[in-house]
Amino acid sequence: MAAPRGARTGLVLGWLLLVPLTGAWPAAAEERPEEPSGGEGRLLDRVVAIIENQVLTLSELEFETRVALVQRGGVRAAEAPLDEQTLKVALELAINQRLLVAGADRLKAFQAERSEVEARLRSFRDRFESEPALLDFLARHDADLEQLTVVLERSVRAERILDSRIRLRAQVSEAEVRRFWEQNKATLGGPYESVRDALKERLVRERYSELAKEEFGRVRANARVRRVAPFARETRP
Repeated sequence: MAAPRGARTGLVLGWLLLVPLTGAWPAAAEERPEEPSGGEGRLLDRVVAIIENQVLTLSELEFETRVALVQRGGVRAAEAPLDEQTLKVALELAINQRLLVAGADRLKAFQAERSEVEARLRSFRDRFESEPALLDFLARHDADLEQLTVVLERSVRAERILDSRIRLRAQVSEAEVRRFWEQNKATLGGPYESVRDALKERLVRERYSELAKEEFGRVRANARVRRVAPFARETRP
């Protein structure tokens, strides 16, 4: 049995956050160059990380963080100030997605279907009271529908890539479900038949998550990732 599609979509943000980065390049603080404006320098943006030659700026990361918060149902939370811990978690999502998509791009594989991206966009719109509310959200973060669509399309592709690699291996057999129930029936409650489906879904999710950890370990092992912003750097023992 594969993980239910709804469950995969709902949890993929978590799955994409699972593995800490390995093989990152040590980096010093760095900013984008200033651009003259009226005779004075103007800071355009700060570089947070460079992922396989793709520059990720602070403004991009903040916007993607807010999009992820909205997808999880937190429209109000998405308007709150973003602390460094939230940005660090969001950075892991950004790194994971970009590495998956970069690998697929090299093979010209796993293009997102337009209908799937449009469905994701509709779902995002539905989080807001109205279309003007969505547009206000985008305007407050110096973004537009095109930028939002790019973020959502990357998410769709990353989900498909990850799912294609581990979905079949996340199967659990009837014997495994029953064995788990036998070992834990004192705390699970109810007869086997009444908890079987929920228990099977739980075990699939847990196995899927473990396989995702392993997959990202492989993806990140030789990844060229340079963490630039101070908050983005790994804390090493």
